[in-house]
Amino acid sequence: MFNFRYLIVSLFCLFIPILSYSNEDKKILKWGSDANSGAPYVFRDAKDPNKVIGLDADIINAIANHLGMKAEFVQNQWEGLIPGLLAGNYDLVIDGLEIIDERKQTISFSDPYYITSEQIVVNKQNYDINKLTDLRGKRVATLPASLAYKILEDVGEVKIAKYDVEVNAYADLAIGDRLDAVLLDLPIAQYYAKHNPKLKFVGPPVGRMEYGIAFRQKDKELRLKINKAIDELIKNGEMQNILEKWGLWNKTTAEEWGVSPEYKTQPVAYQDYLKQIGIEHTWVDKVKQYASFLPLLGKGAIVTLQISILAMILAVTLGLFIAIVRLHAPPFFSKMALMYVEIIRGTPLLIQLYIIFYGLPHLGLKLSPFFAAVIGLGLNYAASEAENYRAGMTSIPPSQLDAAYALGMSRFESLRHIIIPQAVRVVIPPVTNDFIALIKDSSLVSVITLIELTTIYSQLASTYFDYLGIGLLAAAVYFLIGLPFARLSRMAERHFSVTNRKKFNKNFESQGDFK
Repeated sequence: MFNFRYLIVSLFCLFIPILSYSNEDKKILKWGSDANSGAPYVFRDAKDPNKVIGLDADIINAIANHLGMKAEFVQNQWEGLIPGLLAGNYDLVIDGLEIIDERKQTISFSDPYYITSEQIVVNKQNYDINKLTDLRGKRVATLPASLAYKILEDVGEVKIAKYDVEVNAYADLAIGDRLDAVLLDLPIAQYYAKHNPKLKFVGPPVGRMEYGIAFRQKDKELRLKINKAIDELIKNGEMQNILEKWGLWNKTTAEEWGVSPEYKTQPVAYQDYLKQIGIEHTWVDKVKQYASFLPLLGKGAIVTLQISILAMILAVTLGLFIAIVRLHAPPFFSKMALMYVEIIRGTPLLIQLYIIFYGLPHLGLKLSPFFAAVIGLGLNYAASEAENYRAGMTSIPPSQLDAAYALGMSRFESLRHIIIPQAVRVVIPPVTNDFIALIKDSSLVSVITLIELTTIYSQLASTYFDYLGIGLLAAAVYFLIGLPFARLSRMAERHFSVTNRKKFNKNFESQGDFK
């Protein structure tokens, strides 16, 4: 017979690896960035996907070493980097971030550590676009909240397509009928478009942009320390060596620093990058490569499971309480329960996560990413579970509740022994469906700095330019996660079907001569 004690013990063991998110060690320098599609800034190493590398990774490590600190990477989506900084989830942001006046209203910047421009890229077959003004009336891709986006707005009459992942923009441009052009930072174009035979650079460099490290405005002391470190790295030549390593040393930056624009060293990291993306893999190599991804995907799967199970426990518990209040509490509380269900179901989960993780700290309540994800998903799905339980309880014939009252049972006893056990059996299938949906919705928690299964997939796919193969692998992991719970649901349904019938008869017989 199915034993729920074994299930509880197994689930408890799953949460042993949960780690604390505290930052009590003052020698740790937490830096936020987005590795989903971050070449050349921050991305996963093609040789070792467990490592995060890139221009900005090297720069922040050099700064941390200079300060006698240890740099610690914190993943966050591009659009959430600044909100995450303001919420105190890391000490600074470095991710090819342009120094622009609009951002200075909410954050402060270090001194520039690199100067570059924007670059227009078009399909090889396109001869209509040769300069910035030619983009009017065209569909042009860029990153949201970037200097390139502002430039396109200033040009006017441009149909701006916002892409969260740069490689996807260039991939669509190469297809030929989805986009007319892409406007992004020259370093991004150099890594994602220059080597693509279907794409070409057109027109002169657009504008001038300076990269800086972002801080909270109150962190003046840290900003001064970082500025001093940047100045020292420029003077001793280490900053130039890093830029040369990634093939990004240019005349503009050299003139700003008053040094020679000539390369002193080989762009070994850039050459290695081009070599890695140009390697043709056999099927055997592909299988070995996919096998090497399994540990990383496994870590993401564990985080996904931890979040999903805890969130579902919260959702089921709170949902049952809300359903009982709505059906059996006084009118005022019943209306409050109904209001909760309508508000939660009527607003997007993504916005709820943003409010819980980025909004509540402004009210003095700061949650770790893990527990913010659990609470956000749990509160959201509690509304759905409340409706499931309400439907389950109202499906029980009212005569059973009347018979329980007639036999002297209180309302609490009637609900506990007669109504709720039968309702639980009825709602097991929809609750299981909701849990599987919750597992998939857990991918949204990447916006609050958590690295779960979908985040790992996105980073690997953008590093290896393999969205199909790695996508199928990630989908298989999701399927394997959900399959055992579907089986457990059927076992639990059979279990409750038998035990509830026995309890039903026993409870009524204990109150009288019920047959």
